[in-house]
Amino acid sequence: MDVRHLEYFIEVARQKSFSKAAEMLYVSQPSISKAIKELENELGVVLLYRNTKSVELTDHGEAILEQAQQIVSSFQNITAQVESVSKLRTGKVHVGFPPITGITVLTHLIGAFKKEYPNIEINLYEFGSKKIEVAIRDGLLDVGVIRVPVENAETYEMITFAQEPLRIVMHPAHRLAKQTKINYDDLKDERLVLYSNDFVLHDTITERFQHAGFNPHVIFKTSQRELMIQTVAAGLGVAFLPSTICSGLEKSMVISLPVTDQDLYLQLAIAWKKGRYLSHAAQELLAYLKKNLVDSSLQINE
Repeated sequence: MDVRHLEYFIEVARQKSFSKAAEMLYVSQPSISKAIKELENELGVVLLYRNTKSVELTDHGEAILEQAQQIVSSFQNITAQVESVSKLRTGKVHVGFPPITGITVLTHLIGAFKKEYPNIEINLYEFGSKKIEVAIRDGLLDVGVIRVPVENAETYEMITFAQEPLRIVMHPAHRLAKQTKINYDDLKDERLVLYSNDFVLHDTITERFQHAGFNPHVIFKTSQRELMIQTVAAGLGVAFLPSTICSGLEKSMVISLPVTDQDLYLQLAIAWKKGRYLSHAAQELLAYLKKNLVDSSLQINE
Protein backbone atom coordinates (compact mmCIF):
# COMPACT_ATOMS: atom_id res chain seq x y z
CA MET A 1 0.00 0.00 0.00
CA ASP A 2 1.38 3.38 -1.05
CA VAL A 3 0.97 6.18 1.48
CA ARG A 4 0.31 8.56 -1.40
CA HIS A 5 -2.82 6.54 -2.25
CA LEU A 6 -4.09 7.18 1.27
CA GLU A 7 -3.24 10.88 0.96
CA TYR A 8 -5.22 11.08 -2.30
CA PHE A 9 -8.17 9.23 -0.71
CA ILE A 10 -8.22 11.58 2.29
CA GLU A 11 -8.17 14.67 0.08
CA VAL A 12 -10.98 13.39 -2.17
CA ALA A 13 -13.04 12.64 0.94
CA ARG A 14 -12.32 16.15 2.25
CA GLN A 15 -13.12 17.95 -1.03
CA LYS A 16 -15.90 15.55 -2.11
CA SER A 17 -14.49 15.97 -5.59
CA PHE A 18 -11.74 14.32 -7.66
CA SER A 19 -11.04 17.52 -9.59
CA LYS A 20 -10.74 19.72 -6.48
CA ALA A 21 -8.52 17.14 -4.79
CA ALA A 22 -6.28 17.12 -7.85
CA GLU A 23 -5.99 20.91 -7.69
CA MET A 24 -5.11 20.85 -4.00
CA LEU A 25 -2.47 18.15 -4.46
CA TYR A 26 -1.06 19.57 -7.72
CA VAL A 27 -1.52 16.30 -9.59
CA SER A 28 -3.71 15.33 -12.54
CA GLN A 29 -7.25 14.08 -12.01
CA PRO A 30 -6.54 10.77 -13.82
CA SER A 31 -3.67 10.16 -11.36
CA ILE A 32 -6.08 10.65 -8.45
CA SER A 33 -8.68 8.34 -10.01
CA LYS A 34 -6.07 5.64 -10.72
CA ALA A 35 -4.67 5.79 -7.18
CA ILE A 36 -8.12 5.47 -5.57
CA LYS A 37 -9.00 2.54 -7.84
CA GLU A 38 -5.76 0.76 -6.95
CA LEU A 39 -6.46 1.32 -3.26
CA GLU A 40 -9.99 -0.09 -3.59
CA ASN A 41 -8.70 -3.14 -5.49
CA GLU A 42 -6.05 -3.78 -2.85
CA LEU A 43 -8.57 -3.53 0.01
CA GLY A 44 -11.29 -5.37 -1.93
CA VAL A 45 -13.99 -2.80 -1.12
CA VAL A 46 -15.52 0.33 -2.65
CA LEU A 47 -14.48 3.42 -0.70
CA LEU A 48 -16.19 6.18 -2.67
CA TYR A 49 -19.64 6.44 -4.27
CA ARG A 50 -19.29 8.44 -7.44
CA ASN A 51 -22.01 10.20 -9.44
CA THR A 52 -22.03 13.13 -11.83
CA LYS A 53 -22.59 15.72 -9.11
CA SER A 54 -20.59 14.61 -6.07
CA VAL A 55 -18.40 12.00 -4.39
CA GLU A 56 -19.54 10.42 -1.13
CA LEU A 57 -17.88 7.98 1.24
CA THR A 58 -19.32 4.48 1.39
CA ASP A 59 -19.65 2.70 4.73
CA HIS A 60 -16.28 1.09 4.09
CA GLY A 61 -14.86 4.49 3.19
CA GLU A 62 -16.15 6.00 6.44
CA ALA A 63 -14.59 3.16 8.42
CA ILE A 64 -11.21 3.41 6.71
CA LEU A 65 -10.91 7.22 6.60
CA GLU A 66 -9.93 7.66 10.26
CA GLN A 67 -7.32 4.90 10.06
CA ALA A 68 -5.95 6.39 6.84
CA GLN A 69 -5.57 9.78 8.54
CA GLN A 70 -3.66 8.19 11.44
CA ILE A 71 -1.36 6.28 9.08
CA VAL A 72 -0.56 9.38 7.03
CA SER A 73 0.01 11.44 10.19
CA SER A 74 2.39 8.78 11.59
CA PHE A 75 4.29 8.64 8.32
CA GLN A 76 4.65 12.42 8.30
CA ASN A 77 5.98 12.29 11.88
CA ILE A 78 8.53 9.65 10.87
CA THR A 79 9.64 11.79 7.94
CA ALA A 80 9.98 14.82 10.20
CA GLN A 81 12.09 12.81 12.66
CA VAL A 82 14.40 11.61 9.89
CA GLU A 83 14.82 15.15 8.60
CA SER A 84 15.42 16.39 12.15
CA VAL A 85 18.20 13.87 12.75
CA SER A 86 19.74 14.51 9.33
CA LYS A 87 19.80 18.23 10.08
CA LEU A 88 21.37 17.50 13.48
CA ARG A 89 18.57 18.99 15.52
CA THR A 90 18.30 15.86 17.66
CA GLY A 91 20.30 12.81 18.67
CA LYS A 92 22.40 11.25 21.43
CA VAL A 93 26.15 10.74 21.79
CA HIS A 94 27.75 8.61 24.52
CA VAL A 95 31.28 9.80 25.39
CA GLY A 96 33.79 8.24 27.81
CA PHE A 97 36.40 10.27 29.73
CA PRO A 98 39.25 9.10 31.98
CA PRO A 99 39.00 11.03 35.28
CA ILE A 100 42.64 11.85 36.05
CA THR A 101 43.93 13.29 32.78
CA GLY A 102 43.77 17.07 32.30
CA ILE A 103 41.63 17.52 29.19
CA THR A 104 39.85 20.78 29.95
CA VAL A 105 40.20 22.00 26.35
CA LEU A 106 38.23 18.99 25.15
CA THR A 107 35.49 19.38 27.75
CA HIS A 108 35.17 23.07 26.88
CA LEU A 109 34.78 22.16 23.20
CA ILE A 110 32.05 19.66 24.01
CA GLY A 111 30.31 22.38 26.02
CA ALA A 112 30.55 24.74 23.04
CA PHE A 113 29.17 22.02 20.76
CA LYS A 114 26.22 21.54 23.11
CA LYS A 115 25.40 25.25 22.91
CA GLU A 116 25.45 25.12 19.11
CA TYR A 117 23.32 21.95 19.02
CA PRO A 118 21.14 22.19 22.17
CA ASN A 119 18.84 19.31 21.18
CA ILE A 120 21.69 16.82 20.84
CA GLU A 121 22.08 14.99 24.13
CA ILE A 122 25.69 14.43 25.24
CA ASN A 123 26.00 11.66 27.86
CA LEU A 124 29.39 11.61 29.63
CA TYR A 125 30.81 8.56 31.41
CA GLU A 126 33.90 8.41 33.63
CA PHE A 127 36.09 5.31 33.25
CA GLY A 128 39.74 4.39 33.11
CA SER A 129 41.24 4.12 29.64
CA LYS A 130 41.05 0.31 29.58
CA LYS A 131 37.33 0.29 30.37
CA ILE A 132 36.70 2.97 27.77
CA GLU A 133 38.39 0.80 25.13
CA VAL A 134 36.16 -2.16 26.04
CA ALA A 135 33.02 0.01 26.06
CA ILE A 136 33.84 1.35 22.58
CA ARG A 137 34.43 -2.16 21.24
CA ASP A 138 31.18 -3.40 22.80
CA GLY A 139 29.18 -0.47 21.41
CA LEU A 140 28.33 0.98 24.82
CA LEU A 141 30.17 4.21 23.96
CA ASP A 142 30.12 6.04 20.64
CA VAL A 143 33.33 7.93 21.35
CA GLY A 144 35.94 7.79 24.10
CA VAL A 145 39.19 9.42 25.18
CA ILE A 146 41.93 6.81 25.49
CA ARG A 147 45.69 6.76 25.96
CA VAL A 148 47.86 5.74 23.01
CA PRO A 149 49.67 3.68 21.96
CA VAL A 150 46.93 1.12 22.46
CA GLU A 151 46.74 -2.62 21.88
CA ASN A 152 44.66 -3.67 18.86
CA ALA A 153 44.96 -0.17 17.40
CA GLU A 154 43.47 -1.47 14.14
CA THR A 155 40.15 -1.79 15.99
CA TYR A 156 39.78 2.00 16.28
CA GLU A 157 39.66 5.19 14.31
CA MET A 158 41.51 7.86 16.30
CA ILE A 159 42.26 11.55 16.46
CA THR A 160 45.36 11.99 18.64
CA PHE A 161 45.99 15.17 20.61
CA ALA A 162 47.53 16.66 23.78
CA GLN A 163 50.86 14.87 24.04
CA GLU A 164 52.57 15.89 27.27
CA PRO A 165 55.23 14.53 29.64
CA LEU A 166 54.45 13.14 33.07
CA ARG A 167 56.02 14.83 36.11
CA ILE A 168 56.68 13.50 39.57
CA VAL A 169 54.58 15.20 42.28
CA MET A 170 55.70 15.39 45.90
CA HIS A 171 55.38 17.37 49.13
CA PRO A 172 57.46 20.61 49.14
CA ALA A 173 59.49 19.29 52.10
CA HIS A 174 60.29 15.98 50.40
CA ARG A 175 63.96 14.95 50.37
CA LEU A 176 64.04 15.11 46.54
CA ALA A 177 62.35 18.51 46.27
CA LYS A 178 65.62 20.37 45.62
CA GLN A 179 66.61 18.25 42.62
CA THR A 180 66.18 19.54 39.06
CA LYS A 181 65.20 16.16 37.60
CA ILE A 182 64.16 12.80 39.00
CA ASN A 183 65.21 9.36 37.75
CA TYR A 184 63.88 5.94 38.71
CA ASP A 185 66.84 5.16 40.99
CA ASP A 186 65.83 8.21 43.08
CA LEU A 187 62.43 6.60 43.59
CA LYS A 188 63.61 3.11 44.48
CA ASP A 189 62.62 3.38 48.13
CA GLU A 190 59.78 5.87 47.66
CA ARG A 191 56.13 5.14 48.38
CA LEU A 192 54.14 5.56 45.18
CA VAL A 193 50.52 6.66 44.76
CA LEU A 194 49.53 5.01 41.49
CA TYR A 195 46.67 4.99 39.02
CA SER A 196 44.21 2.14 39.53
CA ASN A 197 44.46 -0.98 37.38
CA ASP A 198 41.93 0.09 34.74
CA PHE A 199 44.30 2.86 33.59
CA VAL A 200 46.87 2.17 30.89
CA LEU A 201 49.20 4.51 32.82
CA HIS A 202 49.19 2.00 35.69
CA ASP A 203 50.82 -0.58 33.42
CA THR A 204 53.13 1.93 31.74
CA ILE A 205 54.57 3.33 34.98
CA THR A 206 54.95 -0.13 36.51
CA GLU A 207 56.78 -1.36 33.41
CA ARG A 208 59.14 1.66 33.44
CA PHE A 209 60.11 0.90 37.05
CA GLN A 210 60.65 -2.77 36.19
CA HIS A 211 62.79 -1.76 33.22
CA ALA A 212 64.93 0.20 35.70
CA GLY A 213 65.43 -3.01 37.65
CA PHE A 214 62.86 -2.98 40.46
CA ASN A 215 59.15 -2.89 41.22
CA PRO A 216 57.59 0.32 42.55
CA HIS A 217 56.57 0.44 46.22
CA VAL A 218 52.86 1.17 45.67
CA ILE A 219 50.98 2.23 48.80
CA PHE A 220 47.72 3.34 47.23
CA LYS A 221 45.87 3.09 43.91
CA THR A 222 43.12 5.49 42.88
CA SER A 223 41.15 6.72 39.90
CA GLN A 224 40.50 10.11 41.53
CA ARG A 225 42.93 12.90 40.76
CA GLU A 226 42.08 15.02 43.80
CA LEU A 227 42.51 12.06 46.12
CA MET A 228 45.91 11.34 44.55
CA ILE A 229 47.00 14.97 45.07
CA GLN A 230 45.67 15.06 48.64
CA THR A 231 47.57 11.88 49.48
CA VAL A 232 50.79 13.42 48.17
CA ALA A 233 50.08 16.71 49.98
CA ALA A 234 49.77 14.73 53.22
CA GLY A 235 53.31 13.48 52.70
CA LEU A 236 52.24 9.86 52.31
CA GLY A 237 53.92 9.30 48.94
CA VAL A 238 54.75 10.62 45.48
CA ALA A 239 52.78 10.36 42.24
CA PHE A 240 53.01 10.89 38.48
CA LEU A 241 50.67 13.42 36.85
CA PRO A 242 50.45 15.05 33.40
CA SER A 243 52.26 18.38 33.11
CA THR A 244 49.08 20.39 32.43
CA ILE A 245 47.63 19.24 35.73
CA CYS A 246 50.91 19.95 37.52
CA SER A 247 50.93 23.54 36.25
CA GLY A 248 47.73 24.25 38.18
CA LEU A 249 48.78 22.74 41.50
CA GLU A 250 49.07 24.84 44.67
CA LYS A 251 52.85 24.95 45.25
CA SER A 252 52.49 25.41 48.97
CA MET A 253 50.90 21.95 49.10
CA VAL A 254 52.74 19.99 46.40
CA ILE A 255 55.46 20.56 43.85
CA SER A 256 56.25 18.75 40.60
CA LEU A 257 59.57 17.93 38.97
CA PRO A 258 60.45 16.60 35.51
CA VAL A 259 61.69 13.03 35.10
CA THR A 260 64.73 11.98 33.09
CA ASP A 261 62.71 9.34 31.23
CA GLN A 262 61.63 11.17 28.07
CA ASP A 263 59.50 8.21 27.00
CA LEU A 264 57.19 8.66 29.98
CA TYR A 265 54.49 10.87 28.55
CA LEU A 266 50.74 11.00 28.09
CA GLN A 267 49.32 10.86 24.56
CA LEU A 268 45.55 10.99 24.35
CA ALA A 269 43.25 10.16 21.47
CA ILE A 270 39.57 10.55 20.70
CA ALA A 271 38.65 7.05 19.54
CA TRP A 272 35.68 5.24 18.02
CA LYS A 273 35.24 1.72 16.68
CA LYS A 274 36.37 1.23 13.10
CA GLY A 275 33.57 0.11 10.80
CA ARG A 276 30.80 0.79 13.30
CA TYR A 277 27.83 2.92 12.26
CA LEU A 278 27.91 6.33 13.95
CA SER A 279 24.82 8.51 14.24
CA HIS A 280 24.69 11.88 12.48
CA ALA A 281 25.07 13.51 15.90
CA ALA A 282 28.23 11.51 16.72
CA GLN A 283 29.70 12.22 13.29
CA GLU A 284 29.07 15.94 13.69
CA LEU A 285 30.61 15.95 17.18
CA LEU A 286 33.77 14.29 15.83
CA ALA A 287 33.98 16.75 12.93
CA TYR A 288 33.50 19.64 15.35
CA LEU A 289 36.20 18.38 17.74
CA LYS A 290 38.69 17.75 14.97
CA LYS A 291 38.25 21.21 13.48
CA ASN A 292 38.42 23.03 16.78
CA LEU A 293 41.27 21.01 18.22
CA VAL A 294 43.27 22.06 15.18
CA ASP A 295 42.15 25.66 15.64
CA SER A 296 43.27 25.42 19.28
CA SER A 297 46.80 24.69 18.00
CA LEU A 298 46.97 21.31 19.73
CA GLN A 299 48.99 18.56 18.12
CA ILE A 300 46.57 16.45 16.13
CA ASN A 301 46.93 13.57 13.74
CA GLU A 302 44.69 10.96 12.19
